[in-house]
Amino acid sequence: MIALLATLAGWAIVTYGNAALGVVNPVLLPTPGAVAAVLVDAIRDGSLLRHVLTSLVRVAEGFGLAALVALVAGLLAGICTPVRLLIEPVIEFVRPIPPLAFLPMFLVWFGLGETSKVAFIGYTTVFPMFVGIAASVLSVDVMLLRAAASLGARRRELIRRVVIPAALPGIIVALRVGFGLALFVIVGAEFMGADAGLGYLIMEGRTFFNPAQIVLGALVLGLLGSLVNWLLLALERRIVPAQKGA
Repeated sequence: MIALLATLAGWAIVTYGNAALGVVNPVLLPTPGAVAAVLVDAIRDGSLLRHVLTSLVRVAEGFGLAALVALVAGLLAGICTPVRLLIEPVIEFVRPIPPLAFLPMFLVWFGLGETSKVAFIGYTTVFPMFVGIAASVLSVDVMLLRAAASLGARRRELIRRVVIPAALPGIIVALRVGFGLALFVIVGAEFMGADAGLGYLIMEGRTFFNPAQIVLGALVLGLLGSLVNWLLLALERRIVPAQKGA
């Protein structure tokens, strides 16, 4: 909280100081008051809620689909060597390609509707989450597996009671990274063929030369990302100790 307040104070000092001294055009450095005024207007006319809900639905669908695929593929790759040898070369070839390079193709394949945006978010987030989940499974201490096996645990019980609980912190980290990327690319996805969403809000601010609106859209994205990150951390703190205690 102190760090956030210090950042807000620094922003206010720089922008209001610039407005007083006229170092650069004050319009280019919106003050907290200007952003707050845009925020109030957007809340009053209901546009902010509409943009937030639209982006959240798209992110939830794309991220949820990618998380499901990454969890299944990552667990299989971590516990089954043939599957890992089959999947990893393909993923390591495709993963370094910038996702924005494929955005025009997603628009061609799926059109300008919701499907292209959801598919683009899923494509962008699935590879980092897969790598993180597979690495977490592979890093499980072998001694834990041997100890459980010596007590008579079968393969399915090893996966359910040892591998998944031990890899859970790394899985949560992979999901946090994936959701951050989903928020990152939703802006690019909504720049084209969208009539609502936080990316559209930012693009509208650029079109009508309203830097305060651009800053507002960016701040809302940061707030949403921080909130989901906090929820995932709370989930980890709640689940991991219980699993370890079991």
